[in-house]
Amino acid sequence: MLSVEGINLYYGASHALRSVSITAEKGKITCVLGRNGVGKSSLLRAIFGLHPVTSGSIVWDGHDITRLKPYERARRHMAMVPQGREIFPRLSVLENLKTGFAALPPAERTIPDEIYTLFPILKDMQERRGGDLSGGQQQQLAIGRALVTRPQLLILDEPTEGIQPSIIKDIERVIRMLADRGDMAIVLVEQYFEFARDLADRYAVMDRGEVVLAGDAQGMVESDVRRYLTV
Repeated sequence: MLSVEGINLYYGASHALRSVSITAEKGKITCVLGRNGVGKSSLLRAIFGLHPVTSGSIVWDGHDITRLKPYERARRHMAMVPQGREIFPRLSVLENLKTGFAALPPAERTIPDEIYTLFPILKDMQERRGGDLSGGQQQQLAIGRALVTRPQLLILDEPTEGIQPSIIKDIERVIRMLADRGDMAIVLVEQYFEFARDLADRYAVMDRGEVVLAGDAQGMVESDVRRYLTV
C-alpha cells in the first residue's frame, strides 16, 4: 500500500503542494484529477522522489521512502510513466524497453512476454526507432518500459494526452487488467473525466495544490468533480 500523508512541496517560493494526502492499494486504481497547474504532476514527482518534500511522509509497502532517491524507489518496485512519455527517439523499441533493466538485478534483466501480449505492436516494431512511432504507440512503449521493471506500484501521468481514441481504449483495458491481477497499486493522473471515472477505485481531485475532494469511486458525484476540471 502507498500512503502519502500531509506532504508539502515548494518550487523556490512557490508552494506547489499543500498538506496533500492520498492512498493507493494493490489491486486498485487511484485517480488524481484537476486542471492544469494545480499540482497533479508535482504530486507524482514527489511520490517518485524527483522533487523533495519539505514535510509530510511517503510510505510504500510498510517502509518510509520519503527521503529515498528515485533510483532507490525504483529498486523497491516502483515505476513511473511520465507526462510526454519521454522515450528515446533514436533508440529502437527493443532498446527503449531494455532501458528499464537499470532498476533490475542482472538475473532479472529480461523483457517479460506479458508486455508483448498486452501491446502486440511493440513486438511487431522491435527494430523501429522510438521516434518513428505514433503518439499512441509511444505511449504503449512508455508503459511497456515501466512494466519491464516488474513494478508493484505503477504511476501514470496523463496517459491519454494527445492519443487517438482507439489507443485510449487499449490503454484503459491494459490498466484495468494490471489492477485486476491484484499485485500492483496504480496511481493515475488524468484530466479526461470519462477515462478516470471508468477506471477509478478511489479518486482525489486537486485544486491550487490541495486535495479538495476524495473518496471511493462509488461516491463520486460527477457534477462536483467537473467543477474542478473546467476552466
